[in-house]
Amino acid sequence: MSLPHADIAARLDFVLSIYPEAARLVLEYYGSSTLSVEWKADHTPVTLADRGAEQLLRKHLAEMFPQDAILGEEFGETPGTSGFRWILDPVDGTKSFVAETPLFGMLIGLQYQGECVAGVAGFPALNEVVYASRGQGTWRRIAEAPPICCHVRQTSKLADALFCFTSAGGWDTTGHWEAFTRLTRATRLSRGWGDCYGHVLVATGRADVMVDPALAIWDAAALIPIVTEAGGHFIDWTGQQTVDGGNGISVIPELKSEILRVLHDQNATYESKQGLD
Repeated sequence: MSLPHADIAARLDFVLSIYPEAARLVLEYYGSSTLSVEWKADHTPVTLADRGAEQLLRKHLAEMFPQDAILGEEFGETPGTSGFRWILDPVDGTKSFVAETPLFGMLIGLQYQGECVAGVAGFPALNEVVYASRGQGTWRRIAEAPPICCHVRQTSKLADALFCFTSAGGWDTTGHWEAFTRLTRATRLSRGWGDCYGHVLVATGRADVMVDPALAIWDAAALIPIVTEAGGHFIDWTGQQTVDGGNGISVIPELKSEILRVLHDQNATYESKQGLD
């Protein structure tokens, strides 16, 4: 498939230009003592920040690219005819957002003919944004500083790796507690720097692997180009690069095979790395 690189670049530039407005809207609710939290049918929380940011992004995208499809976590799908589809997660990590933990993010993914070709992961409370497009690398910008090109680390052994996850409870409720235990024992350090932040840590060379036992399409779409353009892999637990796997792994190339083996090898045992965390 021949990619329309100029059209992809124009869309990435545009979404980076509107991201600050959406980030400011989210921050208006961050830390508010009157913030109302609702619980959806899937037992995940939603706030006015989630809905307001998605509505704002949808409005701008529809005005600028009226033929593009849009899929968002809060308001479903609007079909398009251009071959492009935006995939939005206005607040990834709403539980962190509600708890006033600054590691929540905003994910804006772009597909062309079903392939993930660009992605933006913004962290409003950290004043940081990471973005990528096919063939153009992964870039990280903090505040007003010039963007820096990012690359994954080159850790050679899983025993030396930093493993990130979102919550230990999520592994238990999805029936993967034993796999979680194996990973914490097999890696040097494990930290709950989760949601999209953990995946971006891998892409920006600050962690080696991030594993989610449950992941939706709007969680994955922006991360695929961000991780892969930095030299890493974004895969599901079968080892395939997909937004529809229902789970997700961001990992450096040196550790891909070993991570998949540890996740699935129920008979393996690993020494605890006591004293290193």
